[in-house]
Amino acid sequence: MAFLAGLGVALAPLAVPWLKQLVLADQVGLISPLNQSISSTKQKLAQLLPSHDQETSFICQPQNYTTQIISLDPLVMYIHNFLHEKEIENILAVSEPLLKPSTVTKDGVTTRSEYRTSWSAEVPRENPAVQCIEERVWHFMGTMMARGRDTVEPPQIVRYTSEQRFKVHHDWYEGPQRERLGRRRAWNRLASFFAIMQDNCTEGETYFPHVMPYTDASRDSAVDRENKVWRGHEDGGLAFRPIRGNALFWVNLFPNGQGDERLAHAGLPVKMGVKTAMNIWPRRYTGPDAWDPPTAQSV
Repeated sequence: MAFLAGLGVALAPLAVPWLKQLVLADQVGLISPLNQSISSTKQKLAQLLPSHDQETSFICQPQNYTTQIISLDPLVMYIHNFLHEKEIENILAVSEPLLKPSTVTKDGVTTRSEYRTSWSAEVPRENPAVQCIEERVWHFMGTMMARGRDTVEPPQIVRYTSEQRFKVHHDWYEGPQRERLGRRRAWNRLASFFAIMQDNCTEGETYFPHVMPYTDASRDSAVDRENKVWRGHEDGGLAFRPIRGNALFWVNLFPNGQGDERLAHAGLPVKMGVKTAMNIWPRRYTGPDAWDPPTAQSV
């Protein structure tokens, strides 16, 4: 692969003008079906040449998001413009071929279930757009997380199509998850971010049956009445409409590390269209080896 990448860089000055001529010929109809081999070679070179710049082409952009407190106890916040449009486009392109039927984990066993009928994929944290979002998460969490101890899981992309749903569940684990690398530490999901990436759907709200507003949800601010960001659900609690770029944030654990049952939530069925979102879970580590070992420079 290193040889091919080097070959692509070396051929770039010769191949780019030739590719431009081929593109122009395509546009005026001069390439016949008999020249499929030339067209195939052009496509392979076009895939090879940009690869040199893919890792360096994405630049983190400042994202001026705003927040609203939905509930103080438990803590639930609504974040406007949490994701940048280019981050959405990048991660959607990367995650599309990775999507597969979602699973659920119970008692340490991961299986497919009618309880959750969406599609999902994990996006590697090496992705430059993911790194931008992860740094934003660290900044948002403030003193709730400590570098050198805690981490942010690689984000999980979830997609819901017609009639797909995720019934009421919580994001935290019943017990701490043990470290698999031999260190004496364990983790749980301290908090959750649920950010919308595609909202071209009807219904498909995120529903919190036990989160109660301090004010009448039907008499909220003029902006929220106009945009219908959230509503009081007929069975109690709050339901949030999917809006591209916006996110929900909530804290999963009590200070003693126990999970908060009040943060149970559901992805209500999508009636028509597609809803795609991103789960981001900050992890809190505990145990004798919770902190990274000191480096030689710090000893």
